[in-house]
Amino acid sequence: QVQLVESGGGLVQPGGSLRLSCAASGFTFSIYSMSWYRQASGKERELVATITSNGGSTYYGASVKGRFTISRDNAKNTVDLQMNSLKPEDTAVYFCNVKRQIRDYWGQGTQVTVSS
Repeated sequence: QVQLVESGGGLVQPGGSLRLSCAASGFTFSIYSMSWYRQASGKERELVATITSNGGSTYYGASVKGRFTISRDNAKNTVDLQMNSLKPEDTAVYFCNVKRQIRDYWGQGTQVTVSS
């Protein structure tokens, strides 16, 4: 079965950096686009970034463009999110996502807190 396991969250000061990682299993990772979403307390889940199956194209939400970078390693079945210049408004639970056969699959999420 599809499994997505996020790691790398934590507490960081404003202006700091974190790198999230998602380990995928149970499907042919290399043929699917992968995404990171986030959900802040009391808000709807929002798309942060997407990367195509071969890593050739990426998309970023307006609020993170220029600060976050999504990447993938198809040999290791992982997708990462490098987050720089973090702001308090980046505080949220971050989720790894794959859309496979019209269904969304999610990891359990990892908490990112940006606070001084």
